[in-house]
Amino acid sequence: MNFVVLSIFPGMFHSFWETGIIRRAIEGKKISALAMDIRDFASDRHKSVDDRPYGGGCGMVMKPEPLFAAIRAAKNRLPSGRVVFTTPTGRRFSQKIARELSRQEGIILVCGRYEGVDERVLSGLIDDEISVGDYVLTGGELPAMIIMDAVSRLVPGVLGGEDSAEKDSFRDDLLEHPHYTRPKEFEGNIVPCVLMSGNHKEIEKWRFEESLIRTFVRRPDLLKNRRLTEAEYKILKKWRSDIENILQTQPLSCTDSFSG
Repeated sequence: MNFVVLSIFPGMFHSFWETGIIRRAIEGKKISALAMDIRDFASDRHKSVDDRPYGGGCGMVMKPEPLFAAIRAAKNRLPSGRVVFTTPTGRRFSQKIARELSRQEGIILVCGRYEGVDERVLSGLIDDEISVGDYVLTGGELPAMIIMDAVSRLVPGVLGGEDSAEKDSFRDDLLEHPHYTRPKEFEGNIVPCVLMSGNHKEIEKWRFEESLIRTFVRRPDLLKNRRLTEAEYKILKKWRSDIENILQTQPLSCTDSFSG
């Protein structure tokens, strides 16, 4: 996987690429990463990359000339690279999109600043627009790092273990199960006995059910948007039956107290 980032602050990426898993992935040639300064492609002596918006309004807009030149230079390095613009108006980034991008030969990430970029850049050279959430940041550099981190983890060999990425949160749109390590007891809280049983079949069963419980409680929207497996359906159906039994045992006066 090859990454090229276009930014007016390319130095922001140096420490990111020199740390942890990303650094090891670059050293192991599993991924490559390059930051290009958009200002290098400005034609005036002030290296201007922004100007006032037509029609008036506050803020500045990134100019098309330097961006067109920068993106075309990046495409010369990565002819088949997918050009991605990070923006709050893009499609919401997810593990599914990360997997989709991990299958690309390369990704060119364009980091916006100011009030946005000239629309002719978006319609002319951008292949994809991605948002990392419903909030506004001062620039696209942090979203670009988030995308690179999530995508890199899915590149074969980056995490070491062949199934490491597959066991992360959001695998099959389920949140990951709880994790425990030593000591066995900490401030009165004890590690679940099943995890110390040595029975791998029971451990996998426990982890699967805990993953489903956590998703149901914290992110029920993920279950609504996916097709349940037979095992998941049976578990949820059993929970529904258990909940109904609990409600049926409650006295009428108890249910009345919650009515208003």
